[in-house]
Amino acid sequence: MASVTQIVLALLPLVAIAVLMVILYQPATRTMPIAWVIAAAAAYVGWNMSPTLIVGASIRGAMTATRILIIVFGAILLLYTLKQSGAFEVINAGFSSISDDRRVQVVLLVFLMGSFIEGAAGFGTPAAIVGPLLVGLGFPPLAAVVVALTGNIMAITFGAVGTPLIIGFRDVVFGQDPTQTGTVANEIVTTGGFANVAAYVDQVAVWAAATHAIVGIALPFIGVAMMTRFFGEERSIRPAIEVLPLTLFAWASFAIPYVAMAYFLGPTFPALLGSMIGLLIVTLTLRAGYFLPEEEWDFGPREGWPEHWVGSIEPGSGVGDGAGGKSGDATVAADGGTEFADTHSQNMSLGVAWLPYLLVAALLVVTRIVPPITDALLAFQISWSNILGTPYAETIEIFYLPGTLFVLVAVVTYVLHGMDTREIRASWSEALHNIAPAVVALWFAVATIMIMQKTGAAPVVTGDEVGMLQALSETMADLTGALFPFFSPFIGAFGAFIAGSNTVSDILFGLFQYEAAQQIGAPTQIAVAGQAVGGAIGNLIAIHNVVAALTVVGLIGEEGRVIRLELIPVLYYGAFAGLVTLLFAYVIAPAAF
Repeated sequence: MASVTQIVLALLPLVAIAVLMVILYQPATRTMPIAWVIAAAAAYVGWNMSPTLIVGASIRGAMTATRILIIVFGAILLLYTLKQSGAFEVINAGFSSISDDRRVQVVLLVFLMGSFIEGAAGFGTPAAIVGPLLVGLGFPPLAAVVVALTGNIMAITFGAVGTPLIIGFRDVVFGQDPTQTGTVANEIVTTGGFANVAAYVDQVAVWAAATHAIVGIALPFIGVAMMTRFFGEERSIRPAIEVLPLTLFAWASFAIPYVAMAYFLGPTFPALLGSMIGLLIVTLTLRAGYFLPEEEWDFGPREGWPEHWVGSIEPGSGVGDGAGGKSGDATVAADGGTEFADTHSQNMSLGVAWLPYLLVAALLVVTRIVPPITDALLAFQISWSNILGTPYAETIEIFYLPGTLFVLVAVVTYVLHGMDTREIRASWSEALHNIAPAVVALWFAVATIMIMQKTGAAPVVTGDEVGMLQALSETMADLTGALFPFFSPFIGAFGAFIAGSNTVSDILFGLFQYEAAQQIGAPTQIAVAGQAVGGAIGNLIAIHNVVAALTVVGLIGEEGRVIRLELIPVLYYGAFAGLVTLLFAYVIAPAAF
């Protein structure tokens, strides 16, 4: 049992993150190194963790963070490659040609396209890409940000081809060597009936997808309703109710393959392939004339919009820089269509524009389910065993990581889309510029959590001591009792809110949720799934995400207004996800899946 002193020491790194980022608005690049120093000092004082063990754990954390960064860089590079090639202009034009009704555009561009971008790239890219697309189509910038942040909650849990679960849970939280006694991995394998940690995390993915599928039934409707209620001329949700059949159809088209991918293929594919299949189904159905509204809905006259709706970018003036095309290359024609000044956009077909992501999906499937190819890719590794003489080790499977596949497809895209040297150089420049702030933040964030984990890695430190995260989980379990699963999504949401990342939230609180569930005898994989769902919820109000989304539409300074509006879907999703997690934990778990 942890002492009061140990509980206080264990809280200090998390409190520091919350105070620095939420109250003092300090960037993660400054906050996370400070949190690391505090965690290291707490480990030394409260757990007698030696400096060598602290540094060894930190190096392992930094190596794990590097694996995340490789994935994210590759995803962002491909994203900006398509931006420079003009492919996103073509994709946007394909959607906008289906209907000028703003409600239909929200379902297509925000719920489905935004979910696809999240599944492919993650890390806040959907709002930064979709928001400006909506502004280019004529949405008020504030409305574009609010709906762009709302619409892709289901995909965030599996963002960047499953990184939050695959790296965050499997490799960081539960990836200890199961041959060591006293590790979480060993407990999962020996007492949970799972063949290995990967099988356990696959089960977590299924429960998370099932939770999202149930709670997310209202998600596309909420996005449309927030637009019509807060930005419509009539300030009513009635226009949203008129397209309820479309929102339900879009949800089903996404949710069914989404859950199926989680069940059969694990955490890599639910968001990526589920949204891709949903996009195809809904687009073809709308083009066939089904589910289209009888009357088109639009915002009121431009002169009637409040000043805080619009910043430095005028709606309808084209898709600006950061919106998926080259700055100034596209304008909105008088008939609502999109005119392209860029040669690539003029000559590129919709199929060619989508081809790079289809190649990514195909390569991911092949490299994950064909054993000879998987084994060959895994043979190339960068490993460090017994780091600085400690029991810690880490491996980077350089060619197996999805980021490497993204880079490969980006290079192929140079030829497919006929890109010139200037465009290629610009895509790399933008990708490097966007990944740079995440490097320091992730290195120190994962290193901090690795220290907090290893304080409880008996018998390495002090024998049978309760570690930092175990101390916190025991305290939380004592306070909430059997109701703890209800709070699991809210804990995950808090982690994403303070850290600005679902992946970091999973790393911060994954082991905490596992051990708290153990304390009360609840199924651990369901509590951890609640954490994964909650991490997605918190992204809606994460300061970094909100600031980034407002910046690309020229509306910086309206963070408070956006967060207040986003609390509506956050509270709905958190409460119902908590209830579903409770139901899974105590009613359905013995017989499900």
